[in-house]
Amino acid sequence: MKLSIKNLFLLILSGIIKNLFSQVTCVPCDQLGMSINVGSDSNSISIYHSGQYLTHPRSENNFNWEFLDESGNILHQIKIVDNAFANFSVNWSTNDTINVKVHFVNDSAILENGNFINCLFEDQLYWMIDTFPSGNSFGRWTFIHNSSGKDMNNSLGIDALEIFPIFDNKIYDLFGKELQEIPIGKIYIRNRKKYIKMN
Repeated sequence: MKLSIKNLFLLILSGIIKNLFSQVTCVPCDQLGMSINVGSDSNSISIYHSGQYLTHPRSENNFNWEFLDESGNILHQIKIVDNAFANFSVNWSTNDTINVKVHFVNDSAILENGNFINCLFEDQLYWMIDTFPSGNSFGRWTFIHNSSGKDMNNSLGIDALEIFPIFDNKIYDLFGKELQEIPIGKIYIRNRKKYIKMN
C-alpha cells in the first residue's frame, strides 16, 4: 500500500485527535489517600488529600469532607475546591474516635475506563499518645485504617444480578399475554421457547 503525504498527515492527525479526547487525567480512586499533616494538635487538624495533586484539571477538584462522632452526629463539614488541605479548629475530645468521610469529585478528570473521578473515602481518626526517645510523651491525630478510595461511578448497591428462568409450562402469545390453551396455527411461547401447533 502506498501512502501519500496527505494520507500520512491525516493518519497522524486522527491519532493525535483520538489521544486528545481520551487522555487520562487522573489515577484511580484506590491509588489516592489522605494523611495528617505535621502541626495538627489537639485543638486543630490539617489533612492532606493526594487527589488534588494527582487529578487534573485541579481547578475542578471538589472535596466534600464530613467528620462524625461514633453515633453518626456531624461534628464538622467543609467543602473545598482546588485545594489539597482540610484545615480547621476542632472542638471534640481527644478521647473520641472520629469518623471521616470525603467525597471527591471532578467531572472533568478522565479515568482510564472513561469515567470521571468520583471517589468516596472513609476512615477513622483517633488521638494517639506516643513517647519520644527522651521519655517525654506527645499526642497526634492518626488514621486507623489508612483506607484508599472507592470508585462510586459503578456503585449501585448490587453486587451481581442473578437470573433464575421460570419453567412453569404456562403458555403465552408473542405479546406476553397468558393463554389458557395452545393456539392452532399461531406462534406461542412455553418455558422461554417458541412453538407453533399446526393441527
